[in-house]
Amino acid sequence: MDDWRGFAEQMASLARDLLAQESLNDTLGRITASATELVADCDAAGILILRGNHVQSLAPTEQVVVDSDELQGRVGEGPCFDAARSSTGERQFRIADFTDEARRWPKYVPEARKLNLGSMMGFLLFTEDEDLGALNMYSYRPGAFTAADETAGWLLASHAAVAFSSARTHAQLQEAIGTRHTIGEAMGILMGRHRLDEDQAFAALRRYSQDHNVKLRDVAARVCERGGLP
Repeated sequence: MDDWRGFAEQMASLARDLLAQESLNDTLGRITASATELVADCDAAGILILRGNHVQSLAPTEQVVVDSDELQGRVGEGPCFDAARSSTGERQFRIADFTDEARRWPKYVPEARKLNLGSMMGFLLFTEDEDLGALNMYSYRPGAFTAADETAGWLLASHAAVAFSSARTHAQLQEAIGTRHTIGEAMGILMGRHRLDEDQAFAALRRYSQDHNVKLRDVAARVCERGGLP
């Protein structure tokens, strides 16, 4: 990374672009695509979510990203697992050459080499309140990523974390608004059909939800579809 001024201009443009995306998936896709565009020798990128030993791949630019994520989940080890479980506060890592890491991850590395992976960088995406996952960048060439590339990746990940958090909050708000509308519509149906007041209609929905272990929004959606409680 020699042209830091040019990179800064690209990052400023990316920040505006990320906030302009229409959905969470669009935002994630723009983040991973930007990794391959802005970081030299990055052949593929993706966002990994780790919950316990379960991994989920978001917005992968290539199938190899999914394969690597699933491999780490299957063998229960790998760089993403180490970063997520780190007790030292390390938020990023750089693997210069996969062939040098066989002792560290004896199950993961041999299989990763079969995917033709040569080197890798990873950056935890986080805000003050929560971790959001990890942005991972892969190269098929050993020794592809330099210290300057790591700095560039870290800057990109910092922008990505803010955009990811903002997009997810917006998506959750939209879902909450939709759920509230559906519940209100279902209450109106019950009030008209059974001559209930608002409290009674809501109590009926909640009671059905609890008795049948079905989420309240799903009960409301069924009422709207069928014209009454099942």
